[in-house]
Amino acid sequence: MTDEEPPRKRMVRPPGGGQTRAKPARLKTARGRTGSQQAWLERQINDPFAAEARAKGYRSRAAFKLSEMDDRFGLIRQGGRVIDLGCAPGGWVQIAVQRGAGRVVGVDLLPVDPLPPSEMIIMDFTDPACGPHLIDLLGGPPDLVLSDMAPNTTGHRMTDHLRIVGLIEAAADFAIAQLKPGGAFVTKAFQGGELAEVIARLKANFVEVKQVKPKASRSESSEVYLVATGFRGRAGA
Repeated sequence: MTDEEPPRKRMVRPPGGGQTRAKPARLKTARGRTGSQQAWLERQINDPFAAEARAKGYRSRAAFKLSEMDDRFGLIRQGGRVIDLGCAPGGWVQIAVQRGAGRVVGVDLLPVDPLPPSEMIIMDFTDPACGPHLIDLLGGPPDLVLSDMAPNTTGHRMTDHLRIVGLIEAAADFAIAQLKPGGAFVTKAFQGGELAEVIARLKANFVEVKQVKPKASRSESSEVYLVATGFRGRAGA
């Protein structure tokens, strides 16, 4: 996976003087689309981050979320190892590679077009075999674990909420079990979610834990990110 501003439009002067703001672009036809699909497409057309992502060749607007967090916290180390959980369509992998990570491995349930020199696999992260496989592909413990995972929704609010929290906890467990000392962990979360236990566990294992809403996150979304830095390391590791 907001403080984003509406896209800038060229201002035109009407015959009577003064200025009017151009209206957001709308699709000419919604034939064959649901209301939510129509709204999503119109939002993409009028989204400055989506437009900039297309201009820069990024797989998604989410690339700007990681860029902003890396600028602020220095997450991506030169030559470091990075694991991206829920990596489709690859926007975060692009940023990690672009900013100098030495080895990047991603996993998702969906296929992702190759992004050399990174390696991405199709697998369920909750499969017990997934974690060890990721570490084998990475060639050692990660310096950074990223998670932009989101579960498939059922439409049942409580069930969906429990799935979201379950993925956050699974990602945090993996990071704490695998990170190098001094490493960092970033996970998608949601405002109002039951995150107290996860945050408490992160604070016990990291020097600093922040809740961040990047500018590229949509303002109407409850999406936030937990950024944990300075992993203290495991006893006996």
